[in-house]
Amino acid sequence: MTKNAFYAQSGGVTAVINASACGVIETARRHLDKIGKVYAGRNGIIGALTEDLIDTSQESPEAIAALRYTPSGAFGSCRFKLKSLEDNRREYERLIEVFKAHDIGYFFYNGGGDSADTCYKVSQLSETMGYPVQAIHVPKTVDNDLPITDNCPGFGSVAKYIAISTREASYDVRSMAKTSTKIFVIEVMGRHAGWIAAAGGLAADAQNDIPVVILFPEIEFDQDRFMARVKANVEKYDYCSVVVSEGAHWPDGKFLAEQGTRDAFGHAQLGGAAPVVANMIKDALGYKFHWAVADYMQRAARHIASKTDVDQAYAMGKAGVEMALAGENSIMPAIIRTSNSPYAWEVGKAPLSEVANVEKMMPAEYISEDGFGISDACREYLVPLIQGEDYPPYENGMPKYVTLKNAPVARKLADFKL
Repeated sequence: MTKNAFYAQSGGVTAVINASACGVIETARRHLDKIGKVYAGRNGIIGALTEDLIDTSQESPEAIAALRYTPSGAFGSCRFKLKSLEDNRREYERLIEVFKAHDIGYFFYNGGGDSADTCYKVSQLSETMGYPVQAIHVPKTVDNDLPITDNCPGFGSVAKYIAISTREASYDVRSMAKTSTKIFVIEVMGRHAGWIAAAGGLAADAQNDIPVVILFPEIEFDQDRFMARVKANVEKYDYCSVVVSEGAHWPDGKFLAEQGTRDAFGHAQLGGAAPVVANMIKDALGYKFHWAVADYMQRAARHIASKTDVDQAYAMGKAGVEMALAGENSIMPAIIRTSNSPYAWEVGKAPLSEVANVEKMMPAEYISEDGFGISDACREYLVPLIQGEDYPPYENGMPKYVTLKNAPVARKLADFKL
């Protein structure tokens, strides 16, 4: 029986999440005998709850193909986590009402850990509320912290951006260090897992002897040890670059960057570790500094995306549809590394019961013994993920991205208040 599909994007977007959307929609269009239309949720799961659906069948094949090289979320994303069925049954009843009204039998949710939790809850609808829906979580997160999958689509491109930016900025500081700036601090995303910060370590290699100090969330911040390392680097190289994760924290657990506010998921709102660290160095050592916060730029930089990442993002969207058509439910397609040299990977799958609300940290062996750098094992893990370039088309010197029509689907139900 032909059923329509619902696809939505959730959480912080990436340079390649639209490549996963492309994989979902193009694959579904090749199976019109089983999947009628793909409806996208405007602004994630909120689009399902408010019946604000987008009819992707109104988009041309060329427009959908262009998603593969367009950054951010083409349909809008959200930070909204479904409560448990016991705590908010009305949301689940509303989802069923919307799914029934639009004949939706497939649910593809593209996001990170919190999105996996939402998808897992939706996958239980057939058991708990008697409505059959196959829910597939399509992995995405720049934080690279989903379990089971070797890496997460979105991470490879952020890692490439941070590695390149750290190297280029270090060259800049080196050239000015004799009479001016000696310290450059770049703040990167990563609340609890230091995967993105680790990518800064790739700035240095056998051909680039760059002094890089990394502050990981996994390592308690020791101000005295940190200052000693920075001072030693400046005395040896005349300059030092610092990569600080937004999740770097003091021994008591308080984030260096904590602002005292919370986001929609109840997480501490972070941002500001770089100026804290830079001024700390200035006060203790007197070195002139510059700092930067990569912020949205690191996750939006499609112009320098990793080809490996783009390919894997598309493959996860494609595999999600194929798994649903094979009768799978409550799972996530996963990237399984089969070889480091030469690098090789294949598509696997992970049960959502083992993915939802599980956070994968950096292995201890990926951090150098002094706690300020990456190990050879970490470098071996990271390097394949940033390989290859997959440039978007350019026009008048600028990347040419697509903006979809996002034609709305006619509403059939009464309004719903969140």
